[in-house]
Amino acid sequence: MKTYQMFIGGEWVDAVSGATFDDVNPYTGEVFARVQKGDDKDADRAMADAYAARKPWSSTRSLERSLVISKAAQVLEESRMEFAEVLTAEGGSTFGKAMFEISQTVDLLLTAGADAKRILGETFHTDPRKLSMTLRRPKGTVLAISPWNFPLILSMYKVAYGLATGNTVVFKPSSETPVIGLKIGELFERCELLPGALNVVTGPGSVLGNALIDDDRCSYVTITGETSTGRIVAQRAAAGLKECTLELGGKNPLIILADADIDYAVNAASFGAFMHQGQICMSVGRVVVEEPIVEEFAAKLAEKAASLPAGDPTIPETVIGPLINEDQVKKVDGYVQDAVAAGAKLLAGGKYEGRVYQATVLSNVTRDMRAWQEEIFGPVAPVLAVADEKEALEVANDTIYGLSAGVITPDLEKAIYLAEGLEVGMVHVNDASIDAEASVPFGGSKWSGQGREGGRYSLDALTELKWVTIQKEKRSYPF
Repeated sequence: MKTYQMFIGGEWVDAVSGATFDDVNPYTGEVFARVQKGDDKDADRAMADAYAARKPWSSTRSLERSLVISKAAQVLEESRMEFAEVLTAEGGSTFGKAMFEISQTVDLLLTAGADAKRILGETFHTDPRKLSMTLRRPKGTVLAISPWNFPLILSMYKVAYGLATGNTVVFKPSSETPVIGLKIGELFERCELLPGALNVVTGPGSVLGNALIDDDRCSYVTITGETSTGRIVAQRAAAGLKECTLELGGKNPLIILADADIDYAVNAASFGAFMHQGQICMSVGRVVVEEPIVEEFAAKLAEKAASLPAGDPTIPETVIGPLINEDQVKKVDGYVQDAVAAGAKLLAGGKYEGRVYQATVLSNVTRDMRAWQEEIFGPVAPVLAVADEKEALEVANDTIYGLSAGVITPDLEKAIYLAEGLEVGMVHVNDASIDAEASVPFGGSKWSGQGREGGRYSLDALTELKWVTIQKEKRSYPF
């Protein structure tokens, strides 16, 4: 078992208090690593070093920043298996999910590296006697807080684009997956990043996170996490008039119309609901099906769910690995049992061994059930029947969340109707609700968050817009 240090000011250091905490393998229940338990003193040091590095780093040429980030992509690709082992051991990623996440992160780094040279301003031809333009400058010091479910790529959206835009970054990974966050520190250290430009601190958010948000040297906060956590972060940041990007929870619908290819729809629903055990903000959390095909669809989805290999995530064939901790197992099972008690029919799953919860399908679900209304964050697919696409849209929008949605139909007119009417940040026609690319706007509406990440949207969010005018001739003043 290895003990990991924090990465502050380009050095690997222990917590000031000397305290540590255990990082547990969610499948075996054994301690995977021991990690530093940072507090407000460590937050102060990290912010001080990031603040000191902000001018030297923002003064580097965009080409130099681009080269560092692009090199990180190369090093990550060369270290693929090393990162995959950590994703599996501390986060419960299956082998396939780990490989997918690493590939997506390599693409993200390459895109962010290129985007470092694309921070653009504009010129305005408003008055021939002056030059009017906008410039974009770094925010300063960015606080990045990431989740445990996709801890590599969701962290890198914040870290890579924070660095690409000339900001320094203080990064706090989830306490469920701290080592992958520290591996990101190692990655950029190997790329000879300016000391202090990236600082990785580990510890409880209630102490360490709050201290970092409250620090006056923190210029901007970006977080991916639960909606309840995001609300707390936003409130604390607002007290200091700090802007935020919030990527939060979801209860994402997959609408399947009667003219859909049922077998294709089953595959889309299975991937959307059961990928990474349903522990994805974009997971299919509500399957909305037109009545003429609902029984056939639900039966086939249950058959598919029952066939998915579950268990040890280190076995390449495994599809359903462990949930992140014991509390999540109890939470998921509580939703399933409540639904069954309220009249839902359990077609598949509903059982667990250790932290491995079987892929579960519920039919005869009603809109007032907790399993339909609340984010489960587990491998559960509740199926609800509707009369037509109009009722499907009304049902899909009946939620506090608005992150992502999928629509399955060959009818282009109905697809456009649903895509325009769904109250979400992302809609995928003839696909599941899970999709992301490095250069597109990722984010949601309502209680799913605010702001967008990815490509030029991250460039805009992580820079300040400044208007500059230059008089070509002396201006005439009224007095």
